Amino acid sequence: MPISGSMNTGPILAFVDCEIDASAGAGGGSGHVQAHGRREVVISGKRVKTVDVHAHCIVPEAAQLINHSLEAPGLLWSNIGDRLAQMDQTGVDVQALSINPYWYRAEHDAVAELIRVQNEALAEFCASQQDRFIAFATAALQYPDLAAEQVEQAVKTLGFRGIGVGGSVAGEELANPKFHPFWAKCEELGVLVFMHPLGTRELEPSGRLAGNGLLTNTIGNPLETTIALSHLIFEGTLDRFPGLKICASHGGGFLPSYANRSDAVITTFPDRVGPLPKKKPTEYIRGGQLYFDSIMFTGEGMRHLIAEAGIDHVVLGTDYPFPWNTAPVDHVMSIPGLSDEDRIKILGGTAAKLLGIEG
Repeated sequence: MPISGSMNTGPILAFVDCEIDASAGAGGGSGHVQAHGRREVVISGKRVKTVDVHAHCIVPEAAQLINHSLEAPGLLWSNIGDRLAQMDQTGVDVQALSINPYWYRAEHDAVAELIRVQNEALAEFCASQQDRFIAFATAALQYPDLAAEQVEQAVKTLGFRGIGVGGSVAGEELANPKFHPFWAKCEELGVLVFMHPLGTRELEPSGRLAGNGLLTNTIGNPLETTIALSHLIFEGTLDRFPGLKICASHGGGFLPSYANRSDAVITTFPDRVGPLPKKKPTEYIRGGQLYFDSIMFTGEGMRHLIAEAGIDHVVLGTDYPFPWNTAPVDHVMSIPGLSDEDRIKILGGTAAKLLGIEG
């Protein structure tokens, strides 16, 4: 995605000699570490450009506009050296940067300025590192008409090819008709929407996610994605905007693994489903609108996700700087039963097409 943009000051952003066999015994893949330490992924003799669609950052000067804390130090752009070193070590060529929305409750004027500062800073940073970074633009979804304007400005003026959203907006579902102007603009401009959950905070007061295990994240994050996607299907949003392309983080939450229950509810409780979607829920997962990242932890988990979603709808994700997937290339190479072509698609081929990244 060619991103261009200029600002009067430089961007201040924050992040929180051998050959390596990357194939783990699978067909013909290898990773090479260059003299300066950058691992290159080669499959069947072909250099593969790898694209990580799930990598976090934050823009401090934007966060300060509403007194938002800077969270994990690894999100800071000041740690760019650490980020590049991790990318080089693990074989990630390009990161698609995203910011978890923390501004959905901010007032109109403040959030309008926040998004302006944030998108311009992202654009300028990526323009200075075009071979390593692209970014998902941000938008103030709590004001859907404003969000639609921000999407248009981000795409047409700053050159973004993707937009990031949360899994809900201040407690409201993304399938709420009030958000149709935003979805319509994303469909019109053909941008990829990257969905990252904000957790199921409405459950937290009950105490059900308290205790050990960080369940607010471990369960709460994939659960919110599951809920969000289910509403987009059953409330007809995906039918209304058939050109939408949404990439759901964390493998789409729990939905791809249990979507057949969503098919079954249509016949089990037909009077409780509401207006039927045009297709079975599993057909949306296997169709052309939904994509899923590779944060599935095991080769078998990935094999199952691919079986449910299709090879053309699974893309590489790491969740950097949070160490959920610290060996992303080896993770993909460990998936049983894939061809070299399949692995190339997951590692970067599909994401490059979606985000307009040149080979």
